[in-house]
Amino acid sequence: MYRRQIKYLNQNKQDITIRELLKKWLIPKKWQHFFRIQKDVLINGKYHPFNTIVKNDDVITLNFDFPPRSKNQTYLPGNRNINVCYEDKDIIVVNKQAGIKSHPNLPTENDSLMNDVESYLAPNEHPYMVHRIDKDTSGLMLIAKTPYLVPILDRQLSTKLLHREYLAIVKLNQPLTESSGTIDIPIGNDPEDKRKRMTRPDGQNAITKYNVIKQNKKYALLRLNLLTGRTHQLRVHLSSKNWPIVNDLLYNPEPKNGNLLLFAHELNFITPFSDDILTVEADLPDFMTDFITNEF
Repeated sequence: MYRRQIKYLNQNKQDITIRELLKKWLIPKKWQHFFRIQKDVLINGKYHPFNTIVKNDDVITLNFDFPPRSKNQTYLPGNRNINVCYEDKDIIVVNKQAGIKSHPNLPTENDSLMNDVESYLAPNEHPYMVHRIDKDTSGLMLIAKTPYLVPILDRQLSTKLLHREYLAIVKLNQPLTESSGTIDIPIGNDPEDKRKRMTRPDGQNAITKYNVIKQNKKYALLRLNLLTGRTHQLRVHLSSKNWPIVNDLLYNPEPKNGNLLLFAHELNFITPFSDDILTVEADLPDFMTDFITNEF
């Protein structure tokens, strides 16, 4: 059983019931039902009906005495050290290196970031994946320490409460005349290459926002915000505008010469069981700062 105790702080001074608070914390309806029939939500150590008003400084105990929604994730221990950018009792944010897979494709593999996080958290804790980034992409990944947080953080992703911001250096095969814009083009499978995706009318909805940080005649440094999370979305969208990311083996026709210049540099999300918005940032890797110094 997973147990979580929270000291409630009424920051907006408005009355809220237990039921409303669980909904605000994005706890799935089925779990709210379990909490109620099993009397597994306690206020200051005692069960109360769900229409009870929660008071400032009340201690809320949530006993997750039911199976998690998703199958249990298990990983073999990895061998690399990890770069931890943030950690608390619930989550860990790790800066993934370029060229490392986010997760193993087979249970017998041990060469992904999730394997390395397994070693870091062992023996008392284990990692549970919330989202992933491409193998060639570097940057921040949010990982839960319990499967009971995964659907809560998933709902933050689907409701846009969890924001992911990237930095990319693109080759300007076509002029970039606007300082900001939105790319709203569906993305689907490429029938000629199973590794790739492509823009296509019958694809899934995909939206990317971009801002130009700096540019010259050859390159631009862009700030990118994902409003959807399709496979290879940023790489496909930018390539479709003739602004392929530098060193993109799949979507840039020029030869690859170093790491993909795409970096997940910022995460914004609500700390579980609170109203607090947390921002985690990471500095650009050396290979990107070196490129900017030499080419801009």
